[in-house]
Amino acid sequence: MHDLRRRWDLGSLCRALLTRGLAAVGHSLKHVLSAIFSKIFGPLASVGNMDEKSNKLLLALVMLFLFAVIVLQYVCPGTECQLLRLQAFSSPVPDPYRSEDESSARFVPRYNFSRGDLLRKVDFDIKGDDLIVFLHIQKTGGTTFGRHLVRNIQLEQPCEFSTGWSCGLHADWTELTSCVPAVVDGKRDARLRPSSSSLSLNFHYITILRDPVSRYLSEWRHVQRGATWKASLHVCDGRPPTSEELPSCYTGDDWSGCPLKEFMDCPYNLANNRQVRMLSDLTLVGCYNLSVMPEKQRNKVLLESAKSNLKHMAFFGLTEFQRKTQYLFEKTFNMNFISPFTQYNTTRASSVEINEEIQKRIEGLNFLDMELYSYAKDLFLQRYQFMRQKEHQDARRKRQEQRKFLKGRFLQTHFQSQSQSQGQGQGQGQGQSQSPGQNLSQNPNPNPNQNLTQNLSQNLTQSSNPNLTQRENQGSQKQGSGQEQSDSSTSNGTNDYIGSVETWR
Repeated sequence: MHDLRRRWDLGSLCRALLTRGLAAVGHSLKHVLSAIFSKIFGPLASVGNMDEKSNKLLLALVMLFLFAVIVLQYVCPGTECQLLRLQAFSSPVPDPYRSEDESSARFVPRYNFSRGDLLRKVDFDIKGDDLIVFLHIQKTGGTTFGRHLVRNIQLEQPCEFSTGWSCGLHADWTELTSCVPAVVDGKRDARLRPSSSSLSLNFHYITILRDPVSRYLSEWRHVQRGATWKASLHVCDGRPPTSEELPSCYTGDDWSGCPLKEFMDCPYNLANNRQVRMLSDLTLVGCYNLSVMPEKQRNKVLLESAKSNLKHMAFFGLTEFQRKTQYLFEKTFNMNFISPFTQYNTTRASSVEINEEIQKRIEGLNFLDMELYSYAKDLFLQRYQFMRQKEHQDARRKRQEQRKFLKGRFLQTHFQSQSQSQGQGQGQGQGQSQSPGQNLSQNPNPNPNQNLTQNLSQNLTQSSNPNLTQRENQGSQKQGSGQEQSDSSTSNGTNDYIGSVETWR
């Protein structure tokens, strides 16, 4: 309100000055300037008085300056324009990968990963038999990511893709690793496919993870709207689970309208620790048969299996870090997306208001997912930092190589010009004092290209071996005075040039 009032006052003042005319303002300014000039420039008045034309010109310039100041204040009040100009020249360009997710500027790793764990480079042959297999976990933003893979990626040639559920709705790691090779080969029975580790090299598994509490609340809201995922097969070790191994949490067609408390009270709810279950090898714990081993041992095996599978996947991203997910995918597969990913901080899960007690209970129901997500986030951010540092190092190394190449070109051009000038000077001097036969006898190598090569090799040898250069300089002191002057001029010119290049660097 204050800014609007200020702009209105300045506008009214500007209009008043324009309507009253510049005559009255000029008359008053003339008296003021006369008083100022009489007091400040009194001693100079004796030198000479300004004529009437000079007074009018000075008065017009002052009035123009005042009018420009008034217009500037009306268009851009305060110091906003000055601050914008200062920020444009002084402040660096913000890092989009840091600002998009509001992550802390300083990340402290908790886990020790090797270089092989951090460096992810997939030699993806789009023209060959390579295949990206997306493990889509419910409510992790996988639909949006899959849309990016289909519609928002730059490819040299059209890529075949399938958006259906060839291995069942939201197939997990156990189902995909046993089903995808058979589907690709066109075989219905995966047991007919010979087991060979080399065949899995063409399948690059990727997935997206999400904060467990947000994912759990999002799945609850989705179930409230009628989602059931009944088409999921849950095939493990060649068979689906029985009704005793995997009971249902509801009796009707769906679980629509269920309250959050009922959703959390069901002990068979697959939403609990869903990310660990879908990323682990369920055959290690007897699939869905809970009587194979104690619960504590089962949870430990599942968590370690999920961590191992996640670490050895070709790529995984995090819903909370969209731009970093895009960056790591592009660096891993050497592909570029057309438009940047968008970070949506407002979702259906964020609109659910829960108290601290419910928050703690959801974390307790998903304690395996909480630990897996902490592990995944640490690995994800370490990979991001590693790839950014590697990118900066590669760019710095490339700039150094370019500078070395340009310096070599400059030195070669300089040596060539020096050798040509020396050859012309010696040829003219010897031509005036000696006969052609004598000149040929004293200069047995008349080829200028060979002289250029010898001069260039000598200079490079001198720069690499300073002791040899000193011995050669001592030997060159025994030569004639004319040759000493020419050699000294050449070396001085070369040193001056190298010194100028070093100063420029």
